[in-house]
Amino acid sequence: MTGTGSLVRLILRRDRLVLPLWVLLLAVLPITQTAGIAELYPTERGLREFAASFGANPALVAMYGPFTHWNAAALGVWRAGFTPVLLGLACLLTVVRHTRVEEETGRRELLGSTVLGRQAGLSAALAVAASANLAVALVVLASFAGPGYPVAGALATGLGYAATGMVFAAVGAVAAQLTESAGGARAIGLSALGVAYLVRMAGDSTGASWLSWLSPFGWSQRMRPFAGEVWWPLALSLAAVALLSLAAYALAGRRDLAAGVLPPRLGPADAVPGFGSPLALAWRLHRGPLLGWSAGFAVFGAVVGAAAKAAADTMAGNARLMEMMARLGGSANVADVFVASVMSIFGMGAAGYAVQAALRMRGEETLMRAEPLLAAPVGRARWMAGHLVFALLGPAVVMLVLGVAVGIAYGASTGDVAGRLPGVAGAAVSQLPAVWSLAGLAVALFGLLPRLTALAWAALALFLLLGQVGALLDLPPAALDLSPFSHLPKLPGGEVAATPLLVLTAIAAALVATGLYGFRRRDVG
Repeated sequence: MTGTGSLVRLILRRDRLVLPLWVLLLAVLPITQTAGIAELYPTERGLREFAASFGANPALVAMYGPFTHWNAAALGVWRAGFTPVLLGLACLLTVVRHTRVEEETGRRELLGSTVLGRQAGLSAALAVAASANLAVALVVLASFAGPGYPVAGALATGLGYAATGMVFAAVGAVAAQLTESAGGARAIGLSALGVAYLVRMAGDSTGASWLSWLSPFGWSQRMRPFAGEVWWPLALSLAAVALLSLAAYALAGRRDLAAGVLPPRLGPADAVPGFGSPLALAWRLHRGPLLGWSAGFAVFGAVVGAAAKAAADTMAGNARLMEMMARLGGSANVADVFVASVMSIFGMGAAGYAVQAALRMRGEETLMRAEPLLAAPVGRARWMAGHLVFALLGPAVVMLVLGVAVGIAYGASTGDVAGRLPGVAGAAVSQLPAVWSLAGLAVALFGLLPRLTALAWAALALFLLLGQVGALLDLPPAALDLSPFSHLPKLPGGEVAATPLLVLTAIAAALVATGLYGFRRRDVG
């Protein structure tokens, strides 16, 4: 454990931009949802009708979980049901970044030559994750207690979030011991997170509630914040954190530095035909994330499409809700408003994939796998082009898959698949100029300021905050317009203006060109 404190300070310095952003963003989501619901449904009757209408929709129950009470705070926490998922994702990736990535890049070996304990890196990563989760819990507590909501409910919400985040931080710690690559560790961790969410969905939507008890997401929901709190499910999360952390330490003690517990498979002696180009190599590197994002968007798209009609029926009777959703959606058709508002959220998710794909180039550079390729007869622009195909066209594939899934499910619920599918697919594709602008920002940072590529993630977090909370907080238009997503047409059902789409596409192209120019003129590494 020697040197753990020094590593904690190093991690906090490296993540000084991204860490506070995701802590704040995730912590304020439940109170903003609560404030919005309280404004839209100021009477007890309205809240009961909201709960009855949305609670009868199996697709929404699958997405967010079951209702526990009809009061505004309980409904706000329910509506922010994705928060534990996002928090678990952030914690998992943070732990992998500061454990397995450090070993893969050789930085851990360099630090190990100083006075540093063998388990210091793992301990520091878990300590930072625990501190971040504690910060989330405290912000949630303060945000609810300030306006006068019950402290017990606020505490249950915050502790439930923090405990779930720590479970997946520990999952990330275990995954980091199993494979010798950061990509493999992320794949294992994300698979575990996805299975946990799907198990919770199945348990809540099929009536087999026992399944939800097998998922950490189910444990936090069963604490029933603002609905007669139940505290003992917190012990399940804490026990899981303890067991997984002990397993991570045990596995770390059984392996060599930079090695994984699971031995890597030997590759073929000869490359397959067609594997002799930078594009083919990029396909090998990007195909896993591309297929994973596409599958996830297909599943969630089908759920959203199935929920659209019932959600529209509920929204139609509330003028304030329609006004708020119109800011995000913008059509006279209530179901189209719902679909358009959801598309903007998924568009930001696709932007996350685009940033991840673009910054894979930085990962290859820091792992010193780019330099041998560039020493061969492979130009820098050609090498970058292979990755740019997936950073720019990959999001198009993901959003098209989403649009088809939502369109088919939405059309099936209304009995008009042929009529709904084209418009919904077009709405999904219309998000791409904004997605590409963020991908372009990541490419420009990689080419000009490679040490500041984390700013691309910070920009995405800022745009997500503006898009999801800005309208509820009545921020001035100038602030909302900072996000490229605010300039997109509100489809399906809205009017399409070509100028914003062309301007955003031109900005993205200019940023990509800037990144190419910068990379061709700077030193590698």
